[in-house]
Amino acid sequence: MSQATTQAVKNPALAGMRDVGLVVSASLFVALCAKVSLPLPFTPVPLTMSNFAVLLVGMMLGPRRGGAALTLYLLEGASGLPVFAAGVGGVAQLFYPTGGYLFAYPLVAMIAGWLGARWRKFAGYIVAGVVAEIVLFAAGIAWLMLAWHATPAQAAAFGVAPFVFAEVIKIMLSAGIAGRWQRVRRA
Repeated sequence: MSQATTQAVKNPALAGMRDVGLVVSASLFVALCAKVSLPLPFTPVPLTMSNFAVLLVGMMLGPRRGGAALTLYLLEGASGLPVFAAGVGGVAQLFYPTGGYLFAYPLVAMIAGWLGARWRKFAGYIVAGVVAEIVLFAAGIAWLMLAWHATPAQAAAFGVAPFVFAEVIKIMLSAGIAGRWQRVRRA
C-alpha cells in the first residue's frame, strides 16, 4: 500500500478529500472529452468522446465515485457551465435529442464501475462496457422516441446505427486503459 493510501486509511478526512478531488477531476475529464465532438449531418446526435469518458470514469473510480462524478457533470451542465458537447447549454440542453444519453450517464458509470470491479481484467471491462453501452443506448432511443416522437426504427437509425463502430473502439480503449491500470496497481 502506498504512503498516501495508508494515510488516507488512517485519516478518513484525507480519504474524503481524495474522493472529492477524484469526483471533481473526473467530471472535468468528461467535460473535456465531450468537447471532442463531430456533428453528423444525418442525425441530431453528435459523435463525441464523452461516452468513452463515462465508461472510463466508471471503470476507474467504481460505481459510487463514478456515479457521483457523472451526477456532478450533469449538475455542472444544467447550471450553465459549458461542459456538454454542443447545444444551448444549461437545463435546456437536457431536453435536446441528447438528453436521454445525458440522463443515463450516472447509471452507465455505475454499471461500468460495478461490473468492472467484479473482474478487474480486460475481458471483464469489455463486458462491463458492453452492458453499460446497452443501457446508454436504450436510454437514448427511449428519449428520442418519447421526447422527439421518433418511431423505434427512426430512433435506432438516429441514435445507435451511426455510432456502433465508434462505440466498439471506445469500449476497447476504456477497457484497455482500465485493465492496464489494474495490472500496474498490482505490480
